[in-house]
Amino acid sequence: MQLESKIEGLLFYKGEDVEIKTLASLLKVSEAEIEESLKILELSLANRGIVLVRKDDCVVLGITGELSSIIESIRKDEITKELTKSSLETLSIVLYKNGVSRSEVDYIRGVNSSFILRNLLVRGLIEKITDTKDSRRILYRPTFDALSFMGVTSIDQLPKYNEVRTQLQDVLKQEETND
Repeated sequence: MQLESKIEGLLFYKGEDVEIKTLASLLKVSEAEIEESLKILELSLANRGIVLVRKDDCVVLGITGELSSIIESIRKDEITKELTKSSLETLSIVLYKNGVSRSEVDYIRGVNSSFILRNLLVRGLIEKITDTKDSRRILYRPTFDALSFMGVTSIDQLPKYNEVRTQLQDVLKQEETND
């Protein structure tokens, strides 16, 4: 597989911006090789619905400007639709952990949760915060709107709070021992 195809796959999987040096490290190539492959990828995406977006030393896959009105219509639908089972599952993890990384949510659920986390962010039910222990790490936590939506004034008022929180911690401890 060519380097630009690997980059495209990684960017698609991540669903967020990635530093060029991170791509180089993951793919075990130089940053110059990444830059050259990004140029090729940009050309191959020309006249398609996806574009390569650059900001500083980061890149991300984005949607072309011509699709903005359609995307806006989809976003409005997403905000007004009822939460799906997957969204409720993800929101529950965020509520009970009250500070959880995307990789932890992915591990607990067993699937990539990027899209669902984005939808919950758009709806204003969760927010991103910086981990106090590691400023490079992003955590998700519930917003005040989410607590109001759940009818609670404090996280520990959630049903079976201590029991569920302990179970989630046990699952994450298993991940650590498996690594």
